[in-house]
Amino acid sequence: MNSKFHGLVLALAVMPALVTTGFAATPGPAPATPAAPAAPPAPPAAQKPATPAAGNAAAHYSVETTLVGKMLDDPAATEVLKKMIPTVYANEMFHSMGRESTLKSIQQYEPEALSDANLAKLQAEFNKIPAKN
Repeated sequence: MNSKFHGLVLALAVMPALVTTGFAATPGPAPATPAAPAAPPAPPAAQKPATPAAGNAAAHYSVETTLVGKMLDDPAATEVLKKMIPTVYANEMFHSMGRESTLKSIQQYEPEALSDANLAKLQAEFNKIPAKN
């Protein structure tokens, strides 16, 4: 086999590995073993679905995964927030910066009003109303 042709074949064989690993082409031999694969995604049981599959029971808001903005856009969820955490609800930052956060993430700023016990009570109330899409 022609040495130039052999070099081209070797370069084409190594190219996909270079592209997928993000390394630029450098002179030298190809690695002896491929890089270890990235960690697999979490199993489906560990992931919390944002909405159920068609045909399942209605989805509910989650204190851990639903953004506050989505709750504020639903009058029924807003009533729960007003009733259960009135001081947090009255805070203007909750309505502005808080929209892009979850209640669980806001807990660090409002540890008493959003204690684990209160979040559990909120979740129980949210479980009584369907989430709006």
